[in-house]
Amino acid sequence: MPQAITTLEVGTLYSNAEISVALGVGNASGIRPSTVAGRVVRLALMTASEALHPLGENPYRDRLEADVLTYTAAGLSGEQTLAGINKRIIDQKRDGYPIHGFVMVASRRNKTVGPKRWRYLGLLGYRRHYPDTQVDATGQIRKVWLFELSLHPDAVSIPIALDGRVWAEIVNSLPEVVDYEADIVVGPQADSQADFQRIEKLRSKLLSMEPRRFELFLKDLLVHAGFRDVCVTKYSADGGVDVNARVGPGFWVYENALVQIQAKRWLHTVGRKEVAELRGSLQPFARGAVVTTGYFSKAAITEASEPGKQPITLVDGFRLSQIVSDQGFEL
Repeated sequence: MPQAITTLEVGTLYSNAEISVALGVGNASGIRPSTVAGRVVRLALMTASEALHPLGENPYRDRLEADVLTYTAAGLSGEQTLAGINKRIIDQKRDGYPIHGFVMVASRRNKTVGPKRWRYLGLLGYRRHYPDTQVDATGQIRKVWLFELSLHPDAVSIPIALDGRVWAEIVNSLPEVVDYEADIVVGPQADSQADFQRIEKLRSKLLSMEPRRFELFLKDLLVHAGFRDVCVTKYSADGGVDVNARVGPGFWVYENALVQIQAKRWLHTVGRKEVAELRGSLQPFARGAVVTTGYFSKAAITEASEPGKQPITLVDGFRLSQIVSDQGFEL
C-alpha cells in the first residue's frame, strides 16, 4: 500500500498508485473523475510527454504549449463523441471542480525507472473544445474532439483536502475572465474527403516537426516559392518575428517588400493576442503574417483585418498544407 499523499507539489514525480489513492480516482484511462454521492469533486487528467511517442505515431497527441494543454478526447478508434467521460472536462466550467494534470515522463517499458513516472503539472482550467478531423496512427481520417485547458503553475503546492478551495481562489483571482468558448475556432474547409485526407496527412508531418525545424521549413518553402533574402531570426530572441523575407520578382507588384512572419508550430489555437503582438513587432512598412500548424480563433481573424490597423495575413495548418501540395514542395 503506497504512503498516502496529502499535498501535491508541481514538478514532483508520483506513481500511478499514489495518484489513485490520493485523489480517489481510478488507476486507468486518461480522464479520471473522483465522485462523492454521484457528484464529481475533482478530475485527474493524464497525458504523456511528446518524447515518449515514437516517430510516425499519431502527431496529434496531447501537447503542452505556452501553458495551454491541448488534450484529445478519449476514444482510440472511430469517431469520438462528447458523451460520457469526455463531458467531465466541459462540466468543470459549470460545476467548478479542480482538474489536476499529470504527464508521464518515462514509458512503462523503461525498466530503469521506478514506479514514480508521473510528473505533476498543477491545476488546469477548461478553456474550450472544438471538433477536428485528424489522421490517426494507421493513416485513417476520423473526427475527434480537442480540449484546450489553461495551466496555472503558480499554485505550486496543492493540499488535496482543500483543492476545491484552492481552485476557487485561482478563478476569483484572475484579472479578467475570458470566454474562450464563445471565441470559436475557425476550422478547415476542403472540396472533398480525398482532398481532406491528402492535406491532413501533410499537416501531420508539419505537426511532427520541432518548433525550430518548423521555422527552417518555412524558410525553405519561401525560397522555393520565389522569395529572396530569406532568413530565420535567432531562436527565442526574435521579438515575435521568426522569419524575414523579401518579395521576389515573380510578385512584381510587391517586389522587394519586406515580409515578417511569426511561426507557430502549435496544436492549440492562435488567438487575438498573438496577432496583435506580431503587429507591434513589425518594422515600418513591413507586411506581417502568422503561420501556424493549428487554427485561428474568430477573435484572431477579426484582429488581423481590423479597420485602421496594419492587416496581418493568417495561414492556418490546413491552408499551409495546401500551399505545400500546390507548390510541389517535398517535406
